[in-house]
Amino acid sequence: MSNMRVALADDEPLARSRLSRLLKEAGCEVLAELPDGLALLEWLKTAPALDALFLDIQMPGATGLEVAAEIPQPIPVVFVTAFSEHAVRAFDTAAVDYILKPIAADRLERALQRLRDGRVPKRSGLELQQLLPGSTRFPVKAGEGVVFLDLKKTSHFEVETEIVYAVAAGQRHRTSWTSLAEVEAAFPAANLLRIQRHLLLRPEAVLGLKPLEGGRASVRVAEGQDLEVSRSATPKVKEVLGM
Repeated sequence: MSNMRVALADDEPLARSRLSRLLKEAGCEVLAELPDGLALLEWLKTAPALDALFLDIQMPGATGLEVAAEIPQPIPVVFVTAFSEHAVRAFDTAAVDYILKPIAADRLERALQRLRDGRVPKRSGLELQQLLPGSTRFPVKAGEGVVFLDLKKTSHFEVETEIVYAVAAGQRHRTSWTSLAEVEAAFPAANLLRIQRHLLLRPEAVLGLKPLEGGRASVRVAEGQDLEVSRSATPKVKEVLGM
């Protein structure tokens, strides 16, 4: 792989400039230099074909790990950071390599060689998202871009015509998921409960429960917002809530 086409994101201007210079000196074509993860995600929507992404891990708005989980197409990732404790998580997300700052030219060359050799298979954004350990943030639509919403601030998810909405503080936010099964797969340890075919509840968000006729129930997740629980799901909801 010669004349690799790459893009990079780093919120530190000097580090970003140094990495870009080193990549160019190594024969790479740097197509974009972005100041944060959200800007990179937005740029990737219309980006040309890339051979690799170089991502700082600690960035405001969206970390490099979160960006790697949300890239719209499979692209090999190399992480750069000053924090060595991120190394294990970097390789858990199938990064091609992990480079500590300040970056040395010979160390960067070894990472580029790994890319040329194709030693790590490309993974899709969904695969990376499922591999991220402990990640509880996910992107939702915000105008022409995205913002990241924390699962802990979400009361439930609802699906309509293959569009999943996350509800937080009574407000609906459109996600990139198309089914509740994808939400469950993204947060396997969250103990989310399917209370209706179109509703997925986060039990910790429940403020109260009211029995209804026919063995059903309703749960309150926000002031003035109650969700009806199906008869088949009511026993499980009560069990999880300790009732």
